[in-house]
Amino acid sequence: MSDSELRLVSSESVTEGHPDKICDQVSDAILDALLAVDPHALTAVETVATRGLVHVVGEIKTEGYVEIPQIVRDVITGIGYTSSEVGFDGRSCGVSLSIGQQSAEIRDGVLTSYEARELGSTDPFDQQGAGDQGIMFGYATNETPEYMPAPIAMAHRLTRRLAGLRHSGELPWLRPDGKAQVTIGFDGATPRTVDTVVVSTQHDPERTNEEIREAVRRLVIDPVVAASGLDASGMKTFINPSGRFTEGGPGSDAGLTGRKIIVDTYGGAAHHGGGAFSGKDPSKVDRSAAYALRYAAKNAVAAGLADRLEIQVAYAIGKARPVGLYADSFGTGRLGSDQRIAEVLQQVFDLRPEAILERLDLRRPIYQRTAAYGHFGRDEPGFTWEALDRVDEVRAAAGL
Repeated sequence: MSDSELRLVSSESVTEGHPDKICDQVSDAILDALLAVDPHALTAVETVATRGLVHVVGEIKTEGYVEIPQIVRDVITGIGYTSSEVGFDGRSCGVSLSIGQQSAEIRDGVLTSYEARELGSTDPFDQQGAGDQGIMFGYATNETPEYMPAPIAMAHRLTRRLAGLRHSGELPWLRPDGKAQVTIGFDGATPRTVDTVVVSTQHDPERTNEEIREAVRRLVIDPVVAASGLDASGMKTFINPSGRFTEGGPGSDAGLTGRKIIVDTYGGAAHHGGGAFSGKDPSKVDRSAAYALRYAAKNAVAAGLADRLEIQVAYAIGKARPVGLYADSFGTGRLGSDQRIAEVLQQVFDLRPEAILERLDLRRPIYQRTAAYGHFGRDEPGFTWEALDRVDEVRAAAGL
């Protein structure tokens, strides 16, 4: 197949210094601190950052206490915003709070579910209801070793490498803000070529465009692309295509929690229910159910039920049991129908909120690390939803 016949698919990633990602990390750092002192804290925290100011808003129900302004400053300085010269200073910026108590009606609906109140269920996993209505999706594909779409997997590798070179001091003139975009050429569902790579990185003003482009091409793009094994003979690269990028972070562009949900998930290769993850405790099914569905989809693909699989689940607020589930294998399923795949998943995976929390051990301070470089496809301690520990159960339930 010629390059002109390939289907081009693009995804982007951003570094931890991107304004929106700063806000995600602040929100999740607050969540982590609360879970460390109260594993049952109910938290919905949003952060906005702009020139010289960080504002944290939301609702919290907890028996513990954390010093939120100090958490904000620690996150921002840890990212590398320690001076007005780099666009923001976490040590001197203003920090304001508008935090209230969570609605008692929402709290009661979560803690005493519809099944317990209306149906009299005594099943322990029926006692906690979903924190909201909504639809969530999970996805997996065998096109990469991490069961992630190739474009977003490569985009995350590029931004992590960019940040790593900055933190290590190998490229000390890099600054925290940056992003990458990757376009992959697909032959059907198989990635074949790296068509285009775009990298934009904030930098020290003394560096020339030529110096920046040479270093980023040699130390960031080329190693990542080579490791992919894809054909890059016709690859086009654009490094800081807008020219200079000395001003970055919240000093030049406001940031907001939850504004990079496609970066957080599958890069556009799968649906997203709309709900953001960061700042929400795991009783919120926006977060926990999306993790559970990734867990189910990944184990199902690894078990051979399909080459690609997307799962959707729907909840009603205050109700423990999902109100709907479907699976879509995009024609790659091996069980005769996608309905049969859905039946197998429902047999193996309990998607009631309390069951998810227990199985994936989600009431722990693990979330700040999820808030940059994607929530999925990372083999890291605490990312329990990435474990391939249900493959045999899935195969047995499917009769494979």
